[in-house]
Amino acid sequence: MQTATRNESTTSPARPGDRRRKMLAILAGGLVLGVGAAVTLAVWNDSEFATGTFGSGQFELEGSLDGTAFSSSETAPGKPLAFAVDADLLSPGAVVYAPFAVQLSSDSTYEASVDLASTTSGTIGAELTYSLYDVGATFGATCSAATPPSGTALVTDQPVASPTPAAVFELTAVTDPVNLCFVVTASSTLPAAQTGTVTWEFLGESTDPLP
Repeated sequence: MQTATRNESTTSPARPGDRRRKMLAILAGGLVLGVGAAVTLAVWNDSEFATGTFGSGQFELEGSLDGTAFSSSETAPGKPLAFAVDADLLSPGAVVYAPFAVQLSSDSTYEASVDLASTTSGTIGAELTYSLYDVGATFGATCSAATPPSGTALVTDQPVASPTPAAVFELTAVTDPVNLCFVVTASSTLPAAQTGTVTWEFLGESTDPLP
């Protein structure tokens, strides 16, 4: 009779040195994986620029005594209005007339809203009032005792010594004049031997850019 032999595999107990080597190997592998995961990304740079060029617009009022030759008079006394003969020898109730024109200069870039103010010197100012008319397309055609203005009244019977400016017109195109007529009236109680001057100032304020 044969006796069956049982094969049993035997495993040698792990030695402390083997465990240490395995642990070092695992740690080393982890370190290698860690280094491999630290990916260095490429860096791109990009810029986008925008530049604005700036400047200021302008507008300038010009006046004319004849409706043809325009120029700028930015300080008083300005242009001498051509009132009727004997404007310096007024009598009570007398009325005198003077044409004038205002426009935007050719290099203006803005429309303008225009007010009118007056100042006086001497003693006669308290005895005078004025009216201002837009007389239309023809300079001076209706601005005299023989042909009084028949256009639009922009100012009516304003004391020349009044400190309040009056809104008079808009300028909406370059070199397109507004033809005007000043009408000055002496009071009915004007004393003798009064003298003085009246200075009118057209005050322009820019509004919309010109088309």
